[in-house]
Amino acid sequence: MDTRRSVQAGEADRAGIRARGGSLAPGRVVGDGRYRLLAQFGVDERAAAHLWRARDGQLKRDVALTLLVGDPADPEAARLARRTLERAAHASKFGHGGVARVLDVLSLGSGVTSSEGLLGVVVAEWTKGSDLVDLVAQRPVAPAAAARMVQALAEAVDHAHQNGLVLGLDHPQRLRLTPGGALKLAFPGPLPEATLRDDVKALGAVLYLLLTGRWALPGGPPAVPAAPLTPQGHVVPPRSLVPAVPAELSSLAVRTIEDGGSGGIRTSSAILRVLDQVAENEERTQLIQSVGQPEGEADGTIWTTKKPVKDVARRRKLAFGVTVLVVATVVILAWGGLMLINLFQGDNKASGPAINVAAPPSNSAPPQNSAAPPPSSAPAGPKVGDPAKPDSASIYNPQGSGDNAGRVKNTIDGDPGTIWRTDEYQQQLPALKPGVGFTVAFNDPVKLAQVKITADSPGTKVEIRSADKKNPQLDDTKVVGAGDLNGTDTTITLQQPTESKYFIVWITQLGDNDGGGFISEIGDASFLPAQ
Repeated sequence: MDTRRSVQAGEADRAGIRARGGSLAPGRVVGDGRYRLLAQFGVDERAAAHLWRARDGQLKRDVALTLLVGDPADPEAARLARRTLERAAHASKFGHGGVARVLDVLSLGSGVTSSEGLLGVVVAEWTKGSDLVDLVAQRPVAPAAAARMVQALAEAVDHAHQNGLVLGLDHPQRLRLTPGGALKLAFPGPLPEATLRDDVKALGAVLYLLLTGRWALPGGPPAVPAAPLTPQGHVVPPRSLVPAVPAELSSLAVRTIEDGGSGGIRTSSAILRVLDQVAENEERTQLIQSVGQPEGEADGTIWTTKKPVKDVARRRKLAFGVTVLVVATVVILAWGGLMLINLFQGDNKASGPAINVAAPPSNSAPPQNSAAPPPSSAPAGPKVGDPAKPDSASIYNPQGSGDNAGRVKNTIDGDPGTIWRTDEYQQQLPALKPGVGFTVAFNDPVKLAQVKITADSPGTKVEIRSADKKNPQLDDTKVVGAGDLNGTDTTITLQQPTESKYFIVWITQLGDNDGGGFISEIGDASFLPAQ
């Protein structure tokens, strides 16, 4: 009887939330008349949060609104709403590509009136892209694509947790898929009692949803079916529902969601390490399969491209176009050479009085002191040019396979938001190995003067080494510069400009991980040649 009453009370509360939210309709204006509602994208009934796209009438742009619906006269509801707003306000100082930026937080008496039937509003930038629930309603996502999509979200969680922030992404309608294929928290506003562990479990639930089309946590939207349970009350592994799911990915989802057992995954950094390996293995497998796949056979991914067409006429046109381009380039270079020759010849024929360079100018005063001024005591550093773009980046680890090899390309992609990180070690270097790092290779030798590293790993020590080949022994490399990564951007000036095709960024000391252990990460590395 008590259980029935509890269920009935919960249903009554949800009915009340829906009734109060029913007054929200497209065209209505909230937030002191600033935001006009355009379309609703979901309801998180656990927090009485209605998720809307709206138009900012002042700045003339679309925004994402998380509307906290409730009765201002209810002290408990008002308290919970204030806690959510406080957490959202703290998140406004956090910036990451996986989380929509919080623009404003409105509370009762400060942008929200009691007559609106709202307890608060979280205003965030609008995220273009697709609705996650609509995506999985069509069919489950291919495993490799699912791993990549959750990777971006896990990186955001990892950064937020390092700053002590809870994101609150444990509801699928709060997420959107960007045009670039990454998941993003589009409607920030964590639940009042949400914890860091809830964010981690949410990553497992999102992965489960992408792989199976089912939601494995309480409080999901009615449009998404719940994940089935075993007779013992455990979540059924995704592989049991979709046999194409790799065993590692299926195990990762279940171990992240469930609390019990010693094999559970409890940190976002651990999820990232597994996702890196699974995504790399799955992409390699799909590549091998695609080579032997018959033409016209469906590959099962959500993004497809047309298979190459054997068009002889098209190839002839392409070859002709390339030939014309090459001929035009030769003509331009020849014309430029003739112009330079004429320029120098014209200078030799220039008329004018002869100048004796050994004699001082006739109208200049004699020098007061014939001695030359002393040189500056501080030698000037080398002048540097624009960054040289490496052709490739690869893990350098003479004593093993290296750390996160699948993401080392992030160090040279020009985007500090994409991270390469080492594994997490329980002992500081060089207890287990002398160091860990990566090699960058250039098409042609570069005379390097500086290396600029963007990172958030205080305590990390780095050496810049030159090498004669891509994978040399450590003793065959030469240290040409060193520095400590104690700020967001660190510029390491080489002892002297060094020319080579291969340079190694070698970590000799890892940063401290707040949760224990040692780990370092690098967002971007720029290589500045001497002028």
